This record gives sequence, C-alpha cells and structure tokens, in this order.
Amino acid sequence: MLFMPINMCQPGMRLAKNIYNDDGMVLLAVNVELTQRLLDRLFSYGIDYIYIEDARTNDIIQEDVIQDETRSKAVIEIRNTFKKVMEDSNKRGAVNYYDIGRNFRNVMKMIIDDLSAHEGAMVMLNNMNVKDNYLFQHSVNVSIYAIMLGISYGYSRDKLETLGLGALLHDIGKTKVPLGILRKPSQLTPDEFKEMKNHTTYGFNLLKDEPNIPLLSAHCALQHHERINGSGYPRGIQGGEINEFARWIGLVDSYDAMTTTRVYRRPLLPHEAMEQLFAGSGTMYDQSQIALFRDKIAIYPLGITVRLNTGEYGIVSKLNMTVPHRPTIRVLQDEAGTVLKEPYEIDLSSKLSILISEIGEIKVSESELDSSMPTLL
Repeated sequence: MLFMPINMCQPGMRLAKNIYNDDGMVLLAVNVELTQRLLDRLFSYGIDYIYIEDARTNDIIQEDVIQDETRSKAVIEIRNTFKKVMEDSNKRGAVNYYDIGRNFRNVMKMIIDDLSAHEGAMVMLNNMNVKDNYLFQHSVNVSIYAIMLGISYGYSRDKLETLGLGALLHDIGKTKVPLGILRKPSQLTPDEFKEMKNHTTYGFNLLKDEPNIPLLSAHCALQHHERINGSGYPRGIQGGEINEFARWIGLVDSYDAMTTTRVYRRPLLPHEAMEQLFAGSGTMYDQSQIALFRDKIAIYPLGITVRLNTGEYGIVSKLNMTVPHRPTIRVLQDEAGTVLKEPYEIDLSSKLSILISEIGEIKVSESELDSSMPTLL
C-alpha cells in the first residue's frame, strides 16, 4: 500500500485502509474505489493522507497497534463525557462525575492491553479520521502516545492507568471554554487566549475531587502546558516542579497537535514535528523524554512516498527501530521518473550518503504506468 497526500490521489484508486468518522465508525471502507467527489469530501473533512492499494507494494502493510474496537470505544466515551460536561455547565450548583473514572478505566485497560501486545513496535497514528471533533480524537491520540511511552519507560500497570487517565482527560477543561473561542478559525485575541489558557485550571477543578480519578491525573490536566524553563502556564513552574506524567503528556500533546489538521494551518509530517520538539529540547521539553519518544515513533510512516537526494523516487518499505530517520526505501522510479519494472530497496542505515530529500513527490504520467498500478501525480 501507499500512504499518499490526498491532493496527489486520483479517481479510480482504491482505498487500502478504513477511514473513520468522529464516532469511531467506518466512514469509507477498504477497497472502495475513489471518485473525485469522494476525494473532495475527504479533503474538506481535514484528511490529508490516505492509504492506497498498489500492486507493487501489496506486501507493505501498516499494522495498527490499537484495535478499531478500542479506538471506537475510547472516542465515544470521550465524546459522551465531554458533551455531558458541556451541558452541565448551564446547571446551578455542584455537579459530580462519579462515573468518569470507572468508565475510563475500562478504556484504559483496552488501550494498555493493545499496546502491551505490540511492545517494541514503532507507533504511527495515521490521519485517516474525520476531524469534525478534533478534541475527541486528539484526547485519544495523546493517551495512546503517553501509555506507549509509559510502557517503554517501565511504569507499573497502576502508573500506566494514572498516566493514561491524565492523558485522556488532559483537555477536559476545554468543555468550559466558550465555543466561539474553542472553534475560532483565526488567531485568538489576547483576551480570548487568556480564557483559552484557563482550560488547564478548569480541568483540574473538574477532576480533583472525583473519587475515581487519581489526584495525579488531575494534575496532568493542570500542568500539561507547563514547560521546564518556566515559560508555560498556568503557574509558570519549571523543571522538577512539573510532575513527570504532565511532562510526558505536554510533549505528546504538542506532537499530536502539530501533526493534525487544524482550520488555521496544515499539519506537519512526523519528522517535521519531531524537529520542532528537538528545537525545544532542554528548554521546553525534557531531552531524554524526547529521545525516547523519537525512538518509538515512525518518523517516516510506512508506505509514504519519498524522493531521495539521488533523484530516485520510492516509498518507505521498512522501519528502522535503531535509527528511525534511516528507514528502508523501495525505489519505484529512477531519477528521470521512469517506472522500474523491477523495484529495488535501499537501506538508508547502510547507505549514509543517501538521504530523503522530499515527501510525497512521485511524479509520472499515466502512460508510463502499468494498468495495474495507480497513477502517482
């Protein structure tokens, strides 16, 4: 399969992986033939990359570390909880949420079990979900990344649940932010940004007294925007004053935000977002935490189309656990753009002079491709 930018796909190509709506349900199923109308709709939904069937790369399969059932249940639980909190905002008096911890512990068990079954695998959360409700998908993604890191770091099951709950609910305070601010498509005014920053305190106040939510999870909601140099909010604390779980969550929260489509900007590719994180190493984020995260993330996703500095075109065919930025490339076209009858592979970890120079840049004419192959523009 190929992992291609939506604007490079053509009618007649077939989908190689399911696309989901914000309820976690299948919107477009595998093997659907794409039309221009479907491609336009996917683009309008904020989906930037999709998996496409390709005869030359049928052996390249991206294994999901999270089962569809797990993600669907997590998204639905987040959606129902957040919507209930929003509705309760208009009620007078104190409102309790005794079920939050109990319901989400079941979700945590499913996520931890899924990730534990793939311990050692590199994680790539694809962008094949409708972004009607960014907040729900983002919360689930952050919890998956955080738990994956917690497993790699050696946390106990209890600590993984506490970390996972903090990650899944880190943005629950946004339910108290006016929708006009939360969904504003342009830059916030200083007053609006001040209100947006209050979501950390709102979240802490929502969670701190709930009997089924660990206090440390509530502190994750409060501290996930704090930075180790003291430049964060709401209190401007620094270094060891920020609890370790909140530092993990702050890191992956930034990464997922950067790699997800927003109304005001395009998403960064994984390697671009990782560069941004390393730019803040030692000031914004803990260097050792970034290093571990880098080693667990597929910086160049499996199946993504690339151009090498040699001029050759191909796709990422194998990930490299030891050197994530040096994957194996299956070359499909030579430097002139001519389709190769016999593709070959280059292991970048052993060919240090060869580099990935561009992403998603395969360009050939339809007449050059075999009828069994999709046209790559």
